[in-house]
Amino acid sequence: MFFKKQQSLAPDRIKKETTDDKELIPVSKDEFISIMKQRLQDGADFKTKELANGFTLVFLDTLTDKKMLNKDILARLGGISATPDEALKSITVSSTSKQKYIEDGVDAILKGAVLVHSAGYPVIISAVVATQENRSLTKPETESQVMGPQIAFNESLATNISLLRRFLTNANLCNESFTVGKQTNSAVALLYLKDIADEEMVDRMRERIQGIEIDSVMDSSNLSQLIEDNSMGIFPQMLLTERPDRACSWLLNGKLVVLVDGSVQVIGAPQSFMEFFESMEDQNVRWQIATFLRLLRMFSMVVSVFFTPIYVAALTLHYEIIPQTLLVPLGESRSRVPFPPIIEALLLETMIELLREAAARLPTKVGQTMGIVGGIVVGTAAVDAGFTSNILIIIINVSALSSFTSPNYMMGNVIRILRFPLIILAGFWGFYGLMFGFCFLLIHLIRQSSLGSPFLAPFYPPRFADWRDSIIRLPIGWTNYRPAQTRPLDRKKYRARKTKQ
Repeated sequence: MFFKKQQSLAPDRIKKETTDDKELIPVSKDEFISIMKQRLQDGADFKTKELANGFTLVFLDTLTDKKMLNKDILARLGGISATPDEALKSITVSSTSKQKYIEDGVDAILKGAVLVHSAGYPVIISAVVATQENRSLTKPETESQVMGPQIAFNESLATNISLLRRFLTNANLCNESFTVGKQTNSAVALLYLKDIADEEMVDRMRERIQGIEIDSVMDSSNLSQLIEDNSMGIFPQMLLTERPDRACSWLLNGKLVVLVDGSVQVIGAPQSFMEFFESMEDQNVRWQIATFLRLLRMFSMVVSVFFTPIYVAALTLHYEIIPQTLLVPLGESRSRVPFPPIIEALLLETMIELLREAAARLPTKVGQTMGIVGGIVVGTAAVDAGFTSNILIIIINVSALSSFTSPNYMMGNVIRILRFPLIILAGFWGFYGLMFGFCFLLIHLIRQSSLGSPFLAPFYPPRFADWRDSIIRLPIGWTNYRPAQTRPLDRKKYRARKTKQ
């Protein structure tokens, strides 16, 4: 099932609502109020207010700002003639528009607008006075770092877009809006740089977002699974970040950024496998340190995935590869263990995952204490009771620590899961099964793509020019080209010779 590709959605399958199916605004005040009550299920927060000069206001009390309603609408409509044009001129709210269909009025009122109806006119005025209940900007939680900006996205789509515009003051920054979800009508924004991003890639992303037919999209992680190339694969093909500086670096490299209202993370595409092991702090430290950290993360990934399966394969079928100086300690350590190595390894790996999951679900202070104390107590008791060996305890701990070096939470989960099938293959077929699992993963990664671009770029297909900022990071003066994976319209960032001078 790893090789099953998600079918692309053709543009002719995207259903567009026509104006012929929409209901016109009635000229009668009573009929307008009755229809709006019916459409909004006559909720307890549905309010109407009739003014003496003939205006009728309809709004949802839980979505409107009372100060703005009184100051910018009610105070302005009191002494004018009850016509839509006069109301449009008098209201001081910036987001005002004329609506002539009931459906448009319902969409506006659900977004915090007040509808102003004038008896005898088949149009209404919608003025957005929505409450601004946003969480204040805080430090990043999952992508914390020492150097660089200390600010993260929050749940407000408008605030997140404003953060990107402040970091990237460029007139070519395009912002396209969409609505996804039949029940939630979630606002989605697609951002890209007009003179850098590939138009074919932008069209592909636009078609995928417009082709989604689902009840709700509550978070960016849900949307990324709906628009990625292979939804059946275990590896994520799109990156999520809560850092505005990282999202801006994606835009500058010709990538696309997708934001979802109510989500603290944004989607970046296309991405490569190596980018899941890169941190934004790599750009803020010396290139030698950044290269060492990237190599360390890649080494940790290999250790986390293959260390325990190699131990199981060696003790099960390949004793001859173990040095003689280690045979005696291994024999003494396993002399009281009643289980074969595969059962022993799977038991300990499951215990580690149970401790990790329990620590993540408990409150912060209790979770940290439980994780440390639980690991020590359980590990010591397991060795004393003869259920496992000391050497495997060390191997399991090293593998678990190595999995936490990945800067990306999603890739860290994938690394932890991959150990289980590889342990089973190593336990039944030794190094032959381990090599089969490695080849299977490699073929799967080669076949993967991110928004139509190779997932293993720049290693497959080989693009040596992009190696200077992938597994290694050369000095800034050497990284003056945008990655070929994004097919940017303008490949060169700056002139390297002047930068070096």
